[in-house]
Amino acid sequence: MARPLRIIYPGAFYHVTSRGNERKDIFKSRRDREKFLEYLASATERYGAVIHAYCLMSNHFHLLLETPAGNLSQIMSHIIGAYSTYFNIKRNRSGHLFQGRYKAILVEADEYAVELTRYIHLNPVKAGISVKAGEYQWSSYQSYTGKSQLPVWLKTGFTLGYFGKNESASQNNYRDFVENQDVALYESPLNNAIGGSILGSPGFIEEITEAHLKGRDEDKGIPALRHFSNRPTLEDIINAAKEAITDNEKLSRQASIYLCHKYSGATLKEIACKFDVGETAIGEASKRFIKKMEEDELLRKLIKNALARIKKW
Repeated sequence: MARPLRIIYPGAFYHVTSRGNERKDIFKSRRDREKFLEYLASATERYGAVIHAYCLMSNHFHLLLETPAGNLSQIMSHIIGAYSTYFNIKRNRSGHLFQGRYKAILVEADEYAVELTRYIHLNPVKAGISVKAGEYQWSSYQSYTGKSQLPVWLKTGFTLGYFGKNESASQNNYRDFVENQDVALYESPLNNAIGGSILGSPGFIEEITEAHLKGRDEDKGIPALRHFSNRPTLEDIINAAKEAITDNEKLSRQASIYLCHKYSGATLKEIACKFDVGETAIGEASKRFIKKMEEDELLRKLIKNALARIKKW
């Protein structure tokens, strides 16, 4: 089995998920879910984990997790190991409860992490389990919006800090951020993770590649590394956009800027020079293009076609 790419350092943020073996349920009762939350709490006490968001589905879980001590493996071994032991003893069973290794995607600690909290909290709605995120008991969403008491081990301040200066305003604004999202059009932000391993801005990806991945490209046991040693050039991405959008030069250029910003790993300065615009214009153009995609299903399909060409590398 191929090994996952793990990038470990103090202060790192991760989206962590793990699914039941053979996709079977890992939570079968209220007590099971309560027990899992107890292990999350003990991970914060014993290993310094910071839990920013969670959602417990029937056969898998999601966490937005921060590791001040750079000890992801220790934290997850505790949570998964302790819960598996509890589950097996309770049901007089043996063997693996979870399917393979847990998946951990390194996330930039800014708007990317904030967006992931929305993704995590919308999981029950996307799955058709709840009509609204606030109806689902087994996620951190009710604590974010003030509907239920905030556990001492759950930290909402990082995320809510983006939505207002006082508790009431930030909770209301965050509720709007989550509940005004059209779930039918919502795509997982994890789809944008490079190599299925890192989610963040081009500058963040460049920084992580330089600091933690340089020289690791020869480790053949980790296939994800090829995404960082053989990244597409700006020209590759521009050509992919042109091939996907053949009848509108202006739209093709807008798509090129967005795709270069999201997927090239080039610096803002390099992208700005390529398109002969200012650096701040790149981020603004990307935001406008994202809004345009949300309103245009055909455009979303064209961008998927461009991505398929880009990801051949």
